[in-house]
Amino acid sequence: MRVLLVEDDTSLSSFVEKGLREAGHQVEVADNGKYALSLCMTEQYDVAVVDRMLPGLDGLSLVKALRAAQIGIPILFLTSLGGVDDRVEGLEAGGDDYLTKPFAFSELLARITALSRRSVLKSTETKPELAYGDVVLNLFEHAATRQGVSLDLQPKEFRILELFLRHPGRVITRTMLLEHVWDIHFDPQTSVVETHISRLRNKLEKPFGDTLIQTVRGAGYRLERKESGEG
Repeated sequence: MRVLLVEDDTSLSSFVEKGLREAGHQVEVADNGKYALSLCMTEQYDVAVVDRMLPGLDGLSLVKALRAAQIGIPILFLTSLGGVDDRVEGLEAGGDDYLTKPFAFSELLARITALSRRSVLKSTETKPELAYGDVVLNLFEHAATRQGVSLDLQPKEFRILELFLRHPGRVITRTMLLEHVWDIHFDPQTSVVETHISRLRNKLEKPFGDTLIQTVRGAGYRLERKESGEG
């Protein structure tokens, strides 16, 4: 994940940044609201962790500005303002979650991960078609084609491809696939995901001589074009 941490307490931001990096995430730190706003206008993040008491532009105003600009990044407020009214105010301003200081880093990490996962699975896509290069998915007709050639996909394969097409270039984890395609919220310890990915690849890639679904070792899969023999 790419995380934006908006916190003016340097000791706390260093602690959180170190922990997130050790967990394998990329972290950008902003120590004031105005800088954070400018970053969000030009960069893309998976989650933002925002303190409410910030110099220049406070956290509440920052989140309101982001939502007014139609920036839908998931936002977790991390603040010492822990009263019920404070929480309600933060959520009504556009925050997605609220964690008060002091906090356990393990809980912060779990909440960030949950926010990112919900963001990937949530879709506001209303167009009848999804496309990536020469791959087209017609959601209304439940039909898939590549280079104009019909792909005979089973229902689960169709849903897997739909998830990839909604988020091209984004790593889709095994957990996300289980939740989105099978509505399973635990690991059944089977090869069901791998089996269906293999079947989808045989139909989507093999006849066309290239690779679209990349395996990201230790993370999941990503829809990204790669010509045969490349790398």
